Amino acid sequence: MTSLRVSDFDFDLPEELIAQQPPALRGQSRMLVFDRATGAFRDSSFAEFPALLNSGDLLVLNDSRVIPARLFARRTLRREKEKPTGRIEVMLTEPVLAESLGAPSLRRTSGARVGDHDAPPQETNLWRALVRPGRKVAIGERLVFPAPTGEILLEADVLERGLYGERLIEFHPVDDFFAVLDRIGHIPLPHYIHRPDETADRERYQTVYAHERGSVAAPTAGLHFTPQVLEAIKARGVEIATVTLHVGLGTFAPLRVERVDEVKLHRERYSLSAATADALNRAVHENRRIVAVGTTSVRTLESVAQKFKPGHLQPHSGATEIFISPGYEFRLVRGLLTNFHLPQSSLMMLVSAFAGREPILAAYRHAVEARYRFFSYGDCMFIR
Repeated sequence: MTSLRVSDFDFDLPEELIAQQPPALRGQSRMLVFDRATGAFRDSSFAEFPALLNSGDLLVLNDSRVIPARLFARRTLRREKEKPTGRIEVMLTEPVLAESLGAPSLRRTSGARVGDHDAPPQETNLWRALVRPGRKVAIGERLVFPAPTGEILLEADVLERGLYGERLIEFHPVDDFFAVLDRIGHIPLPHYIHRPDETADRERYQTVYAHERGSVAAPTAGLHFTPQVLEAIKARGVEIATVTLHVGLGTFAPLRVERVDEVKLHRERYSLSAATADALNRAVHENRRIVAVGTTSVRTLESVAQKFKPGHLQPHSGATEIFISPGYEFRLVRGLLTNFHLPQSSLMMLVSAFAGREPILAAYRHAVEARYRFFSYGDCMFIR
Protein backbone atom coordinates (compact mmCIF):
# COMPACT_ATOMS: atom_id res chain seq x y z
CA MET A 1 0.00 0.00 0.00
CA THR A 2 1.38 3.38 -1.01
CA SER A 3 2.05 5.65 1.95
CA LEU A 4 -0.01 8.82 2.11
CA ARG A 5 1.83 12.09 1.82
CA VAL A 6 1.21 15.21 3.87
CA SER A 7 0.39 16.98 0.59
CA ASP A 8 -2.53 14.57 0.09
CA PHE A 9 -4.38 16.60 2.72
CA ASP A 10 -4.04 19.93 0.96
CA PHE A 11 -6.87 22.13 -0.27
CA ASP A 12 -7.18 25.64 -1.66
CA LEU A 13 -8.33 28.16 0.90
CA PRO A 14 -8.79 31.85 0.08
CA GLU A 15 -7.22 33.92 2.82
CA GLU A 16 -10.36 36.00 3.26
CA LEU A 17 -12.17 32.91 4.62
CA ILE A 18 -9.83 32.70 7.62
CA ALA A 19 -11.86 34.19 10.48
CA GLN A 20 -10.08 37.12 12.09
CA GLN A 21 -12.80 37.81 14.67
CA PRO A 22 -15.33 35.63 16.48
CA PRO A 23 -19.02 35.88 15.54
CA ALA A 24 -20.81 38.90 16.97
CA LEU A 25 -22.56 36.59 19.43
CA ARG A 26 -21.25 33.27 20.69
CA GLY A 27 -23.07 30.34 19.13
CA GLN A 28 -24.12 32.11 15.92
CA SER A 29 -21.92 30.00 13.68
CA ARG A 30 -22.74 28.02 10.59
CA MET A 31 -22.42 24.25 10.75
CA LEU A 32 -21.87 21.66 8.04
CA VAL A 33 -23.59 18.38 8.91
CA PHE A 34 -21.69 15.37 7.55
CA ASP A 35 -23.05 11.80 7.44
CA ARG A 36 -20.23 9.26 7.68
CA ALA A 37 -22.39 6.40 6.42
CA THR A 38 -23.20 8.06 3.10
CA GLY A 39 -20.61 10.82 2.73
CA ALA A 40 -23.47 13.29 2.25
CA PHE A 41 -23.37 16.74 3.82
CA ARG A 42 -25.73 19.67 4.17
CA ASP A 43 -25.58 23.27 5.34
CA SER A 44 -26.98 24.11 8.75
CA SER A 45 -26.24 26.28 11.77
CA PHE A 46 -24.86 25.48 15.19
CA ALA A 47 -28.28 26.29 16.66
CA GLU A 48 -29.42 22.91 15.29
CA PHE A 49 -26.70 20.96 17.09
CA PRO A 50 -28.74 19.96 20.17
CA ALA A 51 -31.47 18.54 17.92
CA LEU A 52 -28.93 16.31 16.17
CA LEU A 53 -28.02 14.59 19.42
CA ASN A 54 -29.98 11.60 20.70
CA SER A 55 -31.23 10.89 24.18
CA GLY A 56 -28.59 8.71 25.80
CA ASP A 57 -25.66 10.16 23.87
CA LEU A 58 -22.57 11.06 25.91
CA LEU A 59 -21.13 14.43 24.89
CA VAL A 60 -17.48 14.92 25.92
CA LEU A 61 -16.00 18.41 26.32
CA ASN A 62 -12.40 19.51 26.93
CA ASP A 63 -12.46 21.87 29.92
CA SER A 64 -8.88 23.17 29.57
CA ARG A 65 -8.48 26.92 30.05
CA VAL A 66 -6.16 29.09 27.96
CA ILE A 67 -3.52 31.01 29.89
CA PRO A 68 -2.15 34.41 28.71
CA ALA A 69 0.99 32.66 27.52
CA ARG A 70 2.35 35.24 25.06
CA LEU A 71 4.92 37.44 26.79
CA PHE A 72 7.40 40.08 25.75
CA ALA A 73 10.85 40.13 27.34
CA ARG A 74 14.17 41.88 27.09
CA ARG A 75 17.54 40.22 27.23
CA THR A 76 20.14 40.99 29.83
CA LEU A 77 23.44 39.38 30.68
CA ARG A 78 24.34 38.70 34.29
CA ARG A 79 26.76 41.58 34.73
CA GLU A 80 25.61 44.18 37.20
CA LYS A 81 24.26 47.52 35.99
CA GLU A 82 23.78 46.25 32.43
CA LYS A 83 20.49 47.44 30.96
CA PRO A 84 18.06 44.96 29.36
CA THR A 85 18.27 45.00 25.58
CA GLY A 86 16.40 43.53 22.63
CA ARG A 87 12.65 42.80 22.60
CA ILE A 88 11.94 39.06 22.56
CA GLU A 89 8.58 37.33 22.13
CA VAL A 90 8.25 34.38 24.50
CA MET A 91 5.38 31.93 24.00
CA LEU A 92 5.00 29.62 26.98
CA THR A 93 3.96 26.21 25.72
CA GLU A 94 4.16 23.81 28.65
CA PRO A 95 5.18 23.60 32.31
CA VAL A 96 7.85 21.01 33.06
CA LEU A 97 8.78 19.01 36.14
CA ALA A 98 12.43 19.33 37.11
CA GLU A 99 12.61 15.61 37.83
CA SER A 100 11.88 14.77 34.20
CA LEU A 101 14.94 16.71 33.05
CA GLY A 102 17.49 14.93 35.20
CA ALA A 103 17.53 17.38 38.12
CA PRO A 104 19.40 18.56 40.11
CA SER A 105 21.91 19.34 37.33
CA LEU A 106 19.75 21.46 35.04
CA ARG A 107 22.08 24.27 34.00
CA ARG A 108 23.85 22.80 31.02
CA THR A 109 26.30 24.22 28.55
CA SER A 110 25.89 24.80 24.82
CA GLY A 111 24.39 21.94 22.88
CA ALA A 112 21.92 20.97 25.60
CA ARG A 113 18.55 19.81 24.35
CA VAL A 114 15.12 19.95 25.89
CA GLY A 115 14.19 16.57 27.37
CA ASP A 116 11.00 14.55 27.57
CA HIS A 117 8.55 14.33 30.43
CA ASP A 118 5.63 12.20 31.53
CA ALA A 119 4.04 13.62 34.67
CA PRO A 120 1.70 16.63 34.41
CA PRO A 121 3.01 19.32 36.79
CA GLN A 122 0.67 21.65 38.63
CA GLU A 123 3.00 24.42 39.79
CA THR A 124 6.54 24.81 38.48
CA ASN A 125 9.05 27.50 37.62
CA LEU A 126 10.25 25.53 34.59
CA TRP A 127 8.57 26.07 31.25
CA ARG A 128 9.10 25.14 27.65
CA ALA A 129 8.75 28.15 25.42
CA LEU A 130 9.08 29.30 21.84
CA VAL A 131 11.20 32.43 21.52
CA ARG A 132 11.40 34.81 18.61
CA PRO A 133 13.88 35.77 17.29
CA GLY A 134 15.42 32.56 18.56
CA ARG A 135 18.97 33.20 17.36
CA LYS A 136 19.38 36.00 19.91
CA VAL A 137 18.55 33.94 22.99
CA ALA A 138 21.46 31.81 24.18
CA ILE A 139 21.80 29.36 27.05
CA GLY A 140 22.77 31.21 30.24
CA GLU A 141 21.04 34.47 29.36
CA ARG A 142 18.47 36.10 31.60
CA LEU A 143 15.16 37.39 30.29
CA VAL A 144 13.27 40.12 32.11
CA PHE A 145 9.56 40.79 31.64
CA PRO A 146 8.42 44.36 32.24
CA ALA A 147 4.92 45.55 33.00
CA PRO A 148 3.40 48.28 30.78
CA THR A 149 4.41 50.73 33.48
CA GLY A 150 8.04 49.66 33.21
CA GLU A 151 8.76 47.73 36.41
CA ILE A 152 10.19 44.23 36.05
CA LEU A 153 7.62 41.68 37.26
CA LEU A 154 9.21 38.43 36.09
CA GLU A 155 12.73 37.20 35.40
CA ALA A 156 13.76 33.91 33.81
CA ASP A 157 17.02 32.13 32.99
CA VAL A 158 17.53 30.19 29.76
CA LEU A 159 18.58 26.65 30.67
CA GLU A 160 18.37 24.62 27.47
CA ARG A 161 18.01 25.09 23.75
CA GLY A 162 15.84 23.07 21.38
CA LEU A 163 14.99 23.10 17.69
CA TYR A 164 12.92 25.74 15.90
CA GLY A 165 13.18 28.38 18.62
CA GLU A 166 12.32 26.13 21.55
CA ARG A 167 13.90 26.90 24.94
CA LEU A 168 13.65 25.63 28.47
CA ILE A 169 13.44 28.59 30.84
CA GLU A 170 13.29 28.86 34.62
CA PHE A 171 11.34 31.72 36.17
CA HIS A 172 12.52 33.28 39.39
CA PRO A 173 9.96 32.62 42.18
CA VAL A 174 7.14 35.13 42.66
CA ASP A 175 4.20 35.08 45.06
CA ASP A 176 1.55 34.32 42.43
CA PHE A 177 2.96 33.44 39.02
CA PHE A 178 -0.40 33.17 37.25
CA ALA A 179 -1.56 36.49 38.68
CA VAL A 180 1.52 38.08 37.11
CA LEU A 181 0.76 36.31 33.82
CA ASP A 182 -2.76 37.73 33.92
CA ARG A 183 -1.27 41.21 34.29
CA ILE A 184 1.46 41.16 31.63
CA GLY A 185 0.58 38.22 29.37
CA HIS A 186 -1.38 38.24 26.13
CA ILE A 187 -3.88 35.68 24.86
CA PRO A 188 -1.92 33.55 22.35
CA LEU A 189 -4.04 33.96 19.25
CA PRO A 190 -2.96 31.64 16.40
CA HIS A 191 -0.50 32.90 13.81
CA TYR A 192 -3.17 33.06 11.09
CA ILE A 193 -5.10 35.75 12.97
CA HIS A 194 -3.35 38.84 11.70
CA ARG A 195 -4.15 41.29 14.46
CA PRO A 196 -3.03 41.90 18.05
CA ASP A 197 -5.04 40.29 20.81
CA GLU A 198 -7.82 42.45 22.19
CA THR A 199 -9.45 42.71 25.59
CA ALA A 200 -12.46 40.80 24.25
CA ASP A 201 -10.27 37.82 23.33
CA ARG A 202 -9.68 37.09 27.02
CA GLU A 203 -13.30 35.95 27.19
CA ARG A 204 -14.07 34.93 23.61
CA TYR A 205 -10.98 32.73 23.22
CA GLN A 206 -12.20 30.59 26.15
CA THR A 207 -15.01 28.08 26.21
CA VAL A 208 -17.83 28.90 28.63
CA TYR A 209 -16.95 25.72 30.54
CA ALA A 210 -13.17 26.29 30.67
CA HIS A 211 -11.86 25.40 34.09
CA GLU A 212 -8.44 23.72 34.25
CA ARG A 213 -5.81 26.28 33.23
CA GLY A 214 -2.90 25.12 31.11
CA SER A 215 -3.58 25.48 27.37
CA VAL A 216 -1.78 27.85 25.03
CA ALA A 217 -4.51 27.50 22.39
CA ALA A 218 -8.24 27.09 22.82
CA PRO A 219 -10.06 23.81 22.11
CA THR A 220 -11.91 25.78 19.47
CA ALA A 221 -14.86 23.51 18.70
CA GLY A 222 -16.05 24.38 22.19
CA LEU A 223 -16.11 28.11 21.47
CA HIS A 224 -19.57 27.77 19.89
CA PHE A 225 -21.28 26.63 23.08
CA THR A 226 -23.31 28.88 25.36
CA PRO A 227 -24.89 28.02 28.72
CA GLN A 228 -28.26 27.97 26.96
CA VAL A 229 -27.05 25.43 24.37
CA LEU A 230 -25.65 23.20 27.10
CA GLU A 231 -29.00 23.31 28.92
CA ALA A 232 -30.84 22.45 25.70
CA ILE A 233 -28.53 19.47 25.23
CA LYS A 234 -29.18 18.21 28.76
CA ALA A 235 -32.93 18.66 28.22
CA ARG A 236 -32.75 16.15 25.36
CA GLY A 237 -31.45 13.50 27.73
CA VAL A 238 -27.83 13.82 26.63
CA GLU A 239 -25.19 13.16 29.27
CA ILE A 240 -22.26 15.62 29.40
CA ALA A 241 -18.79 14.80 30.69
CA THR A 242 -15.45 16.59 30.61
CA VAL A 243 -11.86 15.61 30.00
CA THR A 244 -8.82 17.85 30.21
CA LEU A 245 -6.17 18.09 27.52
CA HIS A 246 -3.85 21.08 27.63
CA VAL A 247 -3.08 22.22 24.10
CA GLY A 248 0.66 22.73 23.79
CA LEU A 249 3.59 23.08 21.44
CA GLY A 250 2.19 20.83 18.72
CA THR A 251 -0.40 23.46 17.85
CA PHE A 252 2.37 25.78 16.68
CA ALA A 253 4.68 23.22 15.07
CA PRO A 254 4.17 22.67 11.32
CA LEU A 255 4.65 19.16 9.93
CA ARG A 256 8.17 19.06 8.53
CA VAL A 257 8.04 15.66 6.86
CA GLU A 258 6.69 14.52 3.50
CA ARG A 259 5.09 11.20 4.42
CA VAL A 260 2.24 10.74 6.88
CA ASP A 261 3.89 7.70 8.47
CA GLU A 262 6.84 9.91 9.45
CA VAL A 263 4.74 12.40 11.44
CA LYS A 264 5.62 12.71 15.13
CA LEU A 265 3.61 14.97 17.41
CA HIS A 266 4.66 16.69 20.62
CA ARG A 267 3.21 15.38 23.84
CA GLU A 268 0.25 17.09 25.46
CA ARG A 269 -0.87 16.63 29.06
CA TYR A 270 -4.30 15.20 29.82
CA SER A 271 -6.35 13.96 32.74
CA LEU A 272 -9.39 11.71 33.08
CA SER A 273 -11.51 12.10 36.21
CA ALA A 274 -13.25 9.28 38.03
CA ALA A 275 -16.67 10.70 37.10
CA THR A 276 -15.81 10.84 33.40
CA ALA A 277 -14.21 7.39 33.41
CA ASP A 278 -17.42 6.04 34.95
CA ALA A 279 -19.60 7.86 32.39
CA LEU A 280 -17.54 6.52 29.51
CA ASN A 281 -17.58 2.97 30.86
CA ARG A 282 -21.38 3.06 31.25
CA ALA A 283 -21.79 4.43 27.71
CA VAL A 284 -19.64 1.62 26.30
CA HIS A 285 -21.48 -1.11 28.21
CA GLU A 286 -24.86 0.32 27.17
CA ASN A 287 -23.77 0.85 23.54
CA ARG A 288 -24.56 4.57 23.68
CA ARG A 289 -22.93 6.99 21.26
CA ILE A 290 -19.92 8.97 22.50
CA VAL A 291 -19.68 12.36 20.76
CA ALA A 292 -16.45 14.32 21.13
CA VAL A 293 -16.37 18.11 20.99
CA GLY A 294 -13.12 18.95 19.24
CA THR A 295 -10.05 17.03 18.17
CA THR A 296 -8.49 17.54 21.60
CA SER A 297 -11.31 15.53 23.16
CA VAL A 298 -10.81 12.87 20.50
CA ARG A 299 -7.10 12.64 21.24
CA THR A 300 -7.78 12.31 24.95
CA LEU A 301 -10.47 9.66 24.56
CA GLU A 302 -8.54 7.58 22.08
CA SER A 303 -5.39 7.86 24.19
CA VAL A 304 -7.09 6.50 27.30
CA ALA A 305 -8.72 3.77 25.19
CA GLN A 306 -5.24 2.63 24.17
CA LYS A 307 -4.15 2.57 27.80
CA PHE A 308 -7.21 0.73 29.12
CA LYS A 309 -9.76 -1.55 27.49
CA PRO A 310 -12.90 0.45 26.56
CA GLY A 311 -15.49 -0.15 29.25
CA HIS A 312 -12.76 -0.57 31.84
CA LEU A 313 -11.22 2.91 31.88
CA GLN A 314 -9.52 4.11 35.04
CA PRO A 315 -9.11 7.73 36.20
CA HIS A 316 -5.56 8.95 35.69
CA SER A 317 -3.33 11.72 34.35
CA GLY A 318 -0.63 11.43 31.74
CA ALA A 319 0.74 12.74 28.48
CA THR A 320 -0.11 11.71 24.94
CA GLU A 321 1.57 12.01 21.58
CA ILE A 322 -1.11 10.02 19.76
CA PHE A 323 -1.24 10.71 16.02
CA ILE A 324 -4.49 9.74 14.30
CA SER A 325 -4.47 9.39 10.53
CA PRO A 326 -6.39 7.31 7.92
CA GLY A 327 -6.32 3.66 8.84
CA TYR A 328 -6.70 4.32 12.56
CA GLU A 329 -9.43 2.26 14.27
CA PHE A 330 -11.46 4.42 16.66
CA ARG A 331 -12.22 2.74 19.98
CA LEU A 332 -14.55 5.22 21.69
CA VAL A 333 -15.53 8.17 19.51
CA ARG A 334 -18.59 7.78 17.28
CA GLY A 335 -19.46 11.43 16.64
CA LEU A 336 -17.38 14.60 16.32
CA LEU A 337 -18.05 18.31 16.37
CA THR A 338 -15.01 20.11 14.97
CA ASN A 339 -13.94 23.36 13.35
CA PHE A 340 -12.40 23.53 9.87
CA HIS A 341 -8.66 22.87 10.02
CA LEU A 342 -5.49 23.99 8.27
CA PRO A 343 -4.44 22.29 5.04
CA GLN A 344 -1.80 19.57 5.46
CA SER A 345 -2.23 19.56 9.26
CA SER A 346 -2.38 16.67 11.69
CA LEU A 347 -5.93 17.72 12.59
CA MET A 348 -6.97 17.47 8.95
CA MET A 349 -5.60 13.93 9.02
CA LEU A 350 -7.56 13.13 12.19
CA VAL A 351 -10.92 14.14 10.72
CA SER A 352 -10.01 12.27 7.52
CA ALA A 353 -9.34 9.17 9.61
CA PHE A 354 -12.79 9.54 11.15
CA ALA A 355 -14.78 10.18 7.99
CA GLY A 356 -12.55 9.34 4.98
CA ARG A 357 -10.00 11.51 3.20
CA GLU A 358 -11.85 12.01 -0.08
CA PRO A 359 -15.25 12.67 1.54
CA ILE A 360 -13.69 15.19 3.92
CA LEU A 361 -11.85 16.95 1.09
CA ALA A 362 -15.14 17.12 -0.82
CA ALA A 363 -16.84 18.61 2.24
CA TYR A 364 -14.04 21.15 2.61
CA ARG A 365 -14.31 22.14 -1.05
CA HIS A 366 -18.01 22.74 -0.48
CA ALA A 367 -17.26 24.77 2.64
CA VAL A 368 -14.93 26.99 0.61
CA GLU A 369 -17.50 27.44 -2.16
CA ALA A 370 -20.23 28.19 0.39
CA ARG A 371 -17.99 30.76 2.11
CA TYR A 372 -17.77 29.13 5.51
CA ARG A 373 -15.40 30.79 7.99
CA PHE A 374 -12.30 28.74 8.76
CA PHE A 375 -10.08 27.92 11.73
CA SER A 376 -10.25 28.96 15.39
CA TYR A 377 -12.90 31.69 15.26
CA GLY A 378 -14.67 30.12 12.29
CA ASP A 379 -17.62 27.82 11.67
CA CYS A 380 -17.93 24.13 12.53
CA MET A 381 -18.78 20.70 11.16
CA PHE A 382 -20.70 17.91 12.89
CA ILE A 383 -19.58 14.48 11.70
CA ARG A 384 -22.08 11.82 12.71
